Amino acid sequence: MRKERPLILISNDDGVWAKGINELVRFIRHLGEIVVMAPDSPRSGSGCALTVVSPVTYRMVKKEEGVTIYQCSGTPTDCVKLALHTILDRKPDLVIGGINHGDNSAVNVHYSGTIGIVIEGCLRGIPSIGFSLCDHRAETDFQPAALFIAQITEKVLTAGLPSGVCLNVNIPVVPAYKGIKATTQAKGYWDCEWEPCPRSNGDPYFWLTGRFVEREPDTDTTDYRALQEGYITVTPITVDLTAYGFVEQLQKMLS
Repeated sequence: MRKERPLILISNDDGVWAKGINELVRFIRHLGEIVVMAPDSPRSGSGCALTVVSPVTYRMVKKEEGVTIYQCSGTPTDCVKLALHTILDRKPDLVIGGINHGDNSAVNVHYSGTIGIVIEGCLRGIPSIGFSLCDHRAETDFQPAALFIAQITEKVLTAGLPSGVCLNVNIPVVPAYKGIKATTQAKGYWDCEWEPCPRSNGDPYFWLTGRFVEREPDTDTTDYRALQEGYITVTPITVDLTAYGFVEQLQKMLS
């Protein structure tokens, strides 16, 4: 009996026609059967958002040997849920979000639609990876990261991941990578986040902007620092948000 090739479900938050997701398909299509279900337009910053006030639609936009691509009117998380419910005839061996245009290091994981994809896959018990390149330009060059992306994908397909754990991979834009480093999530926050755009008539409007402020700038094991040093960072994240170290103290407070 012929063994089935691994089934890989891919989505993103930059839209189905973004360069990053199409390059990802090209980089890893030799590793398995690829199904893409991605938003029909950019959904950056959507996190784990769901569409709950209107119906969601999808349609196939491309099919060739080993790759089928669908576009969806919903969020990145909608895309994963809908693909699992309506399109796939078996559980995927891997869920991948990306390649995102822009980094998802540090606290960006809480806002990212790319990581929303990864969390949804992880919640379903599927090994899941998010790939992001630290460059927002639409035509940025993803090719230097191709080999690393394929290697990380293949390792996870082969070895799997612990239950409830997924990977957040960020790739710097540097002349040459120093290597791959396992990192922790940098602690910090965004400051100066809104740029006002005054108008002569009517209320002013604002563009989201800002700068990231580290809370522990001397820590050299974080994704934020390692990216600045030229490393590809791989941060294991968990979908269980319980603060286990505080449970016992909390119980005493409540008693």
